[in-house]
Amino acid sequence: MESENTIQKEPMKKETKNSAPASKPTIAVLPYQTPRLRDHYILGKKLGQGQFGTTYLCTEKSTGTQYACKSIPKRKLLCREDYDDVWREIQIMHHLSEHANVVRIKGTYEDNVFVHLVMELCAGGELFDRIVQKGHYSERKATQLIKTIIGVVEACHSLGVMHRDLKPENFLFDSSHEDAKLKATDFGLSIFYKPGQYFSDVVGSPYYVAPEVLHKYYGPEIDVWSTGVILYILLSGVPPFWAETDSGIFRQILKGKIDFESEPWPNISESAKDLIQKMLCRDPRKRISAHEVLCHPWIVDDRLAPDKPLDSAVLSRLKQFSAMNKLKKMALRALMSPICPSPPTGSPKSLPRAYSFSFMV
Repeated sequence: MESENTIQKEPMKKETKNSAPASKPTIAVLPYQTPRLRDHYILGKKLGQGQFGTTYLCTEKSTGTQYACKSIPKRKLLCREDYDDVWREIQIMHHLSEHANVVRIKGTYEDNVFVHLVMELCAGGELFDRIVQKGHYSERKATQLIKTIIGVVEACHSLGVMHRDLKPENFLFDSSHEDAKLKATDFGLSIFYKPGQYFSDVVGSPYYVAPEVLHKYYGPEIDVWSTGVILYILLSGVPPFWAETDSGIFRQILKGKIDFESEPWPNISESAKDLIQKMLCRDPRKRISAHEVLCHPWIVDDRLAPDKPLDSAVLSRLKQFSAMNKLKKMALRALMSPICPSPPTGSPKSLPRAYSFSFMV
């Protein structure tokens, strides 16, 4: 499922000769022809809305099995790079399809107006919502969740994939059952990389973005940083770097001190705090790797993570933090929709996929 509250690639300065006319979306995204989606699936209710596409419930006609269908309007693909981004997302999802904790792609379909991605349906809801709904939560449960998340990161890195937008909203449970699996979703900003290769695109989401992304020189270590931020929130209910504005958040990420003194940190194990410090090391060369996280004592030894319930304030903060993020997305969607429902032909790529940040640090 797609989220607007994401830093996307910086706007293009000018239209290139490869630009695809927004008014005539006839260029193919997929390098092969596909059947018509509606010949095989019945589209149902809307499940989610992003700036780049809409996700619907869909039912396979031949089996009655339900899936999620992400429909991307081709009029929003303003240049050849956008078309390539969608194709790369599809390739990456196929590349990771055998991992138990990655949402599986069932098929892709394309017509003159849309590209459709039919995916495994994750009906169990978002990570934070599930925690709040259950009403009881412990440090040991946090170890299980982080083990799953960092396991996905390690798998991505072993296959030469950098996610670049890890955040709780991009992890969904596949069902409402007690033993539901947590699944990574939304690989729209993910990219293939080679060892020693560095990138400069400023992408990610404000609370979770690594400092080297802001410096525009980064590698796969950014995914470990983002997972460390998720871990901090799972144990405290608030992000480690906080401010009222995005530029303020970025300044905190670059220079702020991590708070391990306020509640509930005095009651959190030293092993958990040690792992967070190693994951949130500002120097990516010294930052712990995904494999090293999986080998850390807090992850490996259940006895180091207490099974007693965390302070109720943590659940309350998680609920408030999750609600705040959803309000931000709704406000952003309301702000953007009436202003630019479809960018005019030849306009700069000013609102790609999500929204771009201009920031001062």
